[in-house]
Amino acid sequence: MSKPPKTPRTTPLKPETRLVNAGRDPQAYHGFVNPPVYHASTVLYPTAEDQVAHRAKYQYGRRGTPTSEALENALAEMEGEGCAGVALLPSGLAAISTALLSVAGAGDHILVTDSVYRPTRVFCDGVFKRMGVETTYYDPLIGAGIGKLFKPNTRAVFTEAPGSQSFEMQDIPAIAKVAHDKGALVLMDNTWATPLYYDAFEKGVDLSIQAGTKYIGGHSDIMFGCVAANAKALPALKTTVYTMGLCVGPDDMYLALRGLRTMAVRLARHNASGVQVARWLAQRPEVLRVLHPALESDPGHAIWKRDFTGASGLFSIVLKPCADKAVHAFMNALALFGMGFSWGGFESLVILFDCAEYRTATTWAPGGPTLRFHIGLEDPGDLIADLDAGFAAMAAAR
Repeated sequence: MSKPPKTPRTTPLKPETRLVNAGRDPQAYHGFVNPPVYHASTVLYPTAEDQVAHRAKYQYGRRGTPTSEALENALAEMEGEGCAGVALLPSGLAAISTALLSVAGAGDHILVTDSVYRPTRVFCDGVFKRMGVETTYYDPLIGAGIGKLFKPNTRAVFTEAPGSQSFEMQDIPAIAKVAHDKGALVLMDNTWATPLYYDAFEKGVDLSIQAGTKYIGGHSDIMFGCVAANAKALPALKTTVYTMGLCVGPDDMYLALRGLRTMAVRLARHNASGVQVARWLAQRPEVLRVLHPALESDPGHAIWKRDFTGASGLFSIVLKPCADKAVHAFMNALALFGMGFSWGGFESLVILFDCAEYRTATTWAPGGPTLRFHIGLEDPGDLIADLDAGFAAMAAAR
């Protein structure tokens, strides 16, 4: 007996519900809840006529499988209106570089925020420079003033909000309006907030990039990236991905799909715990200031409150001037914070950083040593107690 038809919904589903249901149809694979994982390269055609005419939904493993299709559909659902399609890439950096390669070539000029993720800068100063693409870095706080930096051959503006490590908030809608008026595309690294907390397409972004290694995966066990594009940018993006032979392994696609199902719940916990720990740190006598746009004291708070619906667990602090020995003692005393360069997983992390050596459009002079924290899924009270012990070790080292 076939199932009776379902009554059509009259109201749209909430993002949390879409994440649970998008990209899967259990009745299409014998009732199993999750889509099957296809380990595939060769696809066989039923007849010579089909092969000659390329009459097949799937033609080769690198060009797509039911597993990749399920993930692409789920990610597109998360991005919401304005997203025409999604490309899957083997890492966050691959997503960034592929998106850039799809919008600029020899003789072109691009604008990139000075607060960008450092490997993005390395790509622009290395590969793009060798290709003949000129990059100009701009102050992340420039807003609509970015218009003065455009050249006749400016093809794109690369944004990131908040800024990597330093957490400046960019006025993306203002930048996007100027860019579109001048015929340029807007790219955004949206890994920090994810589409759950920042609707990039609604704000004027043409290509929305995520390092899926972070919050999509959520468990520090995959390398994955994705680029969502609007109808204008999607054809060039897809052509670039296919031409370069880029694809994601089936097991990483499966883990990304699995991570998506709990992403809303995890991100809400990262958000709440991150703000709680950041507020505690802001009261510490050893801390000069906390760089977290969700805090009212942050210079970018007004933009965050206007454009974002939440925050993730990543932020930085500036310590009052002290010796390296004291900072190292603080970090070494932490039992619940690992020292690692990624973030977005279930575990809490801390790194010591300094942006001064590679900023070119702005000056990084925070006034003291800087630490970046990722607040994981541990109990925030336990994390605060761990940080308190770290500050005790810092005092002893002084």
